[in-house]
Amino acid sequence: MNATNEPGHPVHGDALILVDPQNDFCPGGSLAVADGHDVMPPLNSLAAAFDSAGLPIYATRDWHPVGHVSFAERGGPWPPHCVQGTPGAQYHPDLQLPDGVEVISKAAHPDTDAYSGFEGTDLHERLQRQDIRRVVVGGLATDYCVLNTVRDALRLGYEVFVVSDAIRAVNVNPTDGQDAIAEMTDRGAHFVESVDVVPVAA
Repeated sequence: MNATNEPGHPVHGDALILVDPQNDFCPGGSLAVADGHDVMPPLNSLAAAFDSAGLPIYATRDWHPVGHVSFAERGGPWPPHCVQGTPGAQYHPDLQLPDGVEVISKAAHPDTDAYSGFEGTDLHERLQRQDIRRVVVGGLATDYCVLNTVRDALRLGYEVFVVSDAIRAVNVNPTDGQDAIAEMTDRGAHFVESVDVVPVAA
């Protein structure tokens, strides 16, 4: 990103946040997002670009214990998903994470939920240590963990670029994804396509 508010190639001070690209949020998973697996190619392109530029990449994940408070068995809104150590909690096999990616586990306590990658984690502290001012965000799902991560990033003072072709929504209600995009825009997030961020080979 060459200048404030404009898309472009990532530079020093930028970081990539991959939000919960896990098996349980993709087709066949226990909390599947329609076409969730389609975010993997643009996420891979973004990760490769940031890795090539020597810039930090963070991958968040739901990391729930058995009987987590968000599960329907405890009165929560969701079926069991992303249970620690299970295949559903693993990153999708099509996701290509470079060496050195920093994993951020969230909602790992049975009685505490967290949609945002910042909630109950040290993500903000890590970004501050690396003098990050702008974050590029993609992953799953638009209307929950992406939305809440973006909310917190903006609240904490980061400039935020959301990659439109690298997000998908749960859409419990048909317009939830659209509503989330509208809210993120209203709060000041910028929407770009992955091709706006990834350098094109000559």
